[in-house]
Amino acid sequence: MTITDTAALGSRDTSAAALEVDPVDFYGFREFLTSAERARLHDLRTFLAAEVAPIADEFWERAESPRHLIRPLASLGIYGAGFPDVAEFENSSLFRGWVSYELARVDSSVATMAGVHSGLAMSSVAVGGSNEQRADLLPKMARGEIVGAFGLTEPLSGSDTARGIRTTARRDGDGWVLNGAKRWIGNATFADIVVIWARDVADSNVKGFLVSRGTPGFTATKIERKQSLRAVENADITLVDVRLPDSARLARVRSFREVALILRQTRSDVAWQALGNGVGAYEAAVAYARSREQFGRVIGSYQLVQSKLVTCLTEITASIALCTRTAQLQEADTLTDEQSAMAKATVSERMRRVVALCREILGGNGIQLDYGVARRFADAEAIYTYEGTHDMNTLIVGRGITGIPAFA
Repeated sequence: MTITDTAALGSRDTSAAALEVDPVDFYGFREFLTSAERARLHDLRTFLAAEVAPIADEFWERAESPRHLIRPLASLGIYGAGFPDVAEFENSSLFRGWVSYELARVDSSVATMAGVHSGLAMSSVAVGGSNEQRADLLPKMARGEIVGAFGLTEPLSGSDTARGIRTTARRDGDGWVLNGAKRWIGNATFADIVVIWARDVADSNVKGFLVSRGTPGFTATKIERKQSLRAVENADITLVDVRLPDSARLARVRSFREVALILRQTRSDVAWQALGNGVGAYEAAVAYARSREQFGRVIGSYQLVQSKLVTCLTEITASIALCTRTAQLQEADTLTDEQSAMAKATVSERMRRVVALCREILGGNGIQLDYGVARRFADAEAIYTYEGTHDMNTLIVGRGITGIPAFA
């Protein structure tokens, strides 16, 4: 089923869950979802409101991941929803984008925790794993029994990862020996398996390996003193003579092309996440504008405040449109790197503007966690940067326009 399947649209039921209206979705883009997809999103939103919203600020302030949410989220069927091997029901790329939106709307740290596990780690197994690896790991990961992480970025390689991977993999008898370091690896402090991308010293090609927690020579150390996405436990990873059997190698990975394929898909997911983060700040600002009084009137009655809110909603609406079209291309399997990069760069830039305007509306209260904007304002900086910085994604689009790479 494609997301523009009119027969599917005509089959929507009339239940409250299926017909739930999101006032932020000003042009009704959710109408492209089926009734089953909208009902699932209703269940997810209900869960997030009850279980995540009340604790999000606490975990963010403590800089701890709410790991106890991993299995309950799995029960909602959101992990691996795009993989036929484990998907609980037929769903579209658009539905999976709205899942990222809903998660980030409440807490971008939880969205990142889930996205690293489902979007990056599970995608690595789905794209690069053998039939045996897929059959063994994907169902367990979909149920949240095994938690994954994705080890690509290195201390000296961020934007230039394609050429700059220094972590090495050396064939040794029937197995492999890995040496190197990774940085900013989400979930790595508690993940059961970490996908490590390393360069084969024999042919210089990038290969993927599944490294289990507790493997000798593997160490993950939590990065402290972060001021964005604080409830994501990013880690520095060191690999010192880590010995792995050949069965730990992702059998279908031959080069960096497989990594690029995974990143193309997840980059668009981050665009949805940026959208959700901005919406969370916008909703908080609307509520504040309706209740906060100054000069004897609620501030939402003043023209300047309304102008800011209209600007925010306009940026959000344009972002939903871009994300929706990106999902359509993804569903048709025609999404290009340039299109994915444009979506991530543009939506995250708009998000940055939205959260800044929302903080302005709240005045001094905009910097305190209790009012719902400060966390989103801070988290925007990390979202703006990861899955490709704004500059790098811009250059990917520029290469598509001119045919000339300008990365260095």
